[in-house]
Amino acid sequence: MRNPIAHRATAGAAATVAALAVLSAPAALATASAAAPGAPRASGTIAWKPCPKNDPVEKNRLRTLQCATLRVPLDHARPRGPRITLALTRARHTAARSQGIVLLNRGGPGAHGRDMPLLLTKGMPHRVAAAYDWIGFDPRGVGASRPAMVCDPSFQDPGHPRADTTPANAAEERAWRARAAAYAADCARRYPRLLPHMGTADWVRDMDDIRAALGQRKINYLGYSYGSYLGTEYASRYPDRVRRMVLDSVVRPSGVWYDANIDQNVAFQKRIQTYFAWIARYDAVYHLGATEQEVAASYARARARLKAAPLNGRIGASELDDVFLSDGYGDYAWPVHAKILSAYLKGDPKPLAKAWSRPGFLDQNDYAVYSAVQCRDAAWPRAWRRWHDDSVRLYRAGYTFETWSNTWYNAPCASWRPPQGPAPRAGAPARLAPVLLVQGTEDAATPFNGAVETHRLLPGSRLLVQVGGGNHGVTLSGDRCVDGTVANYLLRGALPKPGATCKAPPPPTPDGPAKRVRPAPPGPVSAPVGTRF
Repeated sequence: MRNPIAHRATAGAAATVAALAVLSAPAALATASAAAPGAPRASGTIAWKPCPKNDPVEKNRLRTLQCATLRVPLDHARPRGPRITLALTRARHTAARSQGIVLLNRGGPGAHGRDMPLLLTKGMPHRVAAAYDWIGFDPRGVGASRPAMVCDPSFQDPGHPRADTTPANAAEERAWRARAAAYAADCARRYPRLLPHMGTADWVRDMDDIRAALGQRKINYLGYSYGSYLGTEYASRYPDRVRRMVLDSVVRPSGVWYDANIDQNVAFQKRIQTYFAWIARYDAVYHLGATEQEVAASYARARARLKAAPLNGRIGASELDDVFLSDGYGDYAWPVHAKILSAYLKGDPKPLAKAWSRPGFLDQNDYAVYSAVQCRDAAWPRAWRRWHDDSVRLYRAGYTFETWSNTWYNAPCASWRPPQGPAPRAGAPARLAPVLLVQGTEDAATPFNGAVETHRLLPGSRLLVQVGGGNHGVTLSGDRCVDGTVANYLLRGALPKPGATCKAPPPPTPDGPAKRVRPAPPGPVSAPVGTRF
């Protein structure tokens, strides 16, 4: 699955500030300067220094932040055993008194995170940004943390167009199975000591080591997508160590992870059909069809043409799917991608060629860690018949856009070593502080039932529903209602009323997306197409 939450733009923070007009200045300032549970008691054991101007992984994105590393046990059951290194960043509080730290996670699992403090502090209202130390980190195996995982680069970048993800016959299916098994075997060969310790439970313990090293009694937390599951598991294990927690675009814990992917196959079909219907409304602009079905036929023509004659010898049918998968995650690129498709079918391939790029280090690393965590986290079917039957059933039922590509994206889990363990058991006792959940009703990557289930599992939590929202990752996406509610919660601990809703912003127009702080397309646009959390 693809990384759903990518970089956040820094423009548009004024909209969020306007949403906080309901806060009186005296009350806000009093709250920001009040002593808070979890406020720093000591500097901890982390030594901060200015981030390098040209970071090897993040380039210039960290230049205004502080950087540090933390050594944690490879195996938390053996705290005196071998250690690995986590890479961290910090944007320091600027208020007179701090409300503590906010740990940040953008999802994946496998997404890098050290740039997040910059993005969140620029997107949040000033009083909220000033109140906390914002902590980004590359989880174990990710980015600048060491070791950083990369397995069999040819799986994502074979040097030529990948085979069509929809197999035409049994031989093509066997070939895809062999590629996935080879990827799993290469990971096992490269990282025999690391792989047994790459599950969510290990990441939860790492988070708590970060908390302790920063001298905090409690953490604040904001996690998107898979980050919502990570936060839920942390709250379940350490309920007394949670102060405030925002879970955005919420994973269904009981679906971890095979069933959650089945859910996505269904939801992404609905979302891509919504996109095709949007294109049809502007047929006078794009000339791709006046109905959803006609636009789908135009997409199928482009796909067939690329399969027969790949663009520049690299972009085939599967690569076209890579580019358009992001339109299932969010509507930010809808106008751009519609223009690309229209241009290609009219004989101009240059926009499509520009939209696709080879996977780089972070892409390869992201997918390796995604596989390592999800394949380790829970028991996946070991008999291929189950994968085959489910894929055929869903495809024949009309869920064609994502079913087979998602199958191959996760297929390494069918032969992963070491064997998978049982998924962590989510659920927290009543002493957990109230948690804020944020969810769009039409989210395809984490369908709405995940938020409902997690809301039920976390006593005292509140669920803020974005009605009609189909974009994955709602906070700081430009919805003043959502952004104001989240900011109010982080600043004052104020929760929305039970049953609170926000109306989703309108979709973009052909002139461009609605003005909002928006994420980039989710995940690498050149990885084997598959949905992510």
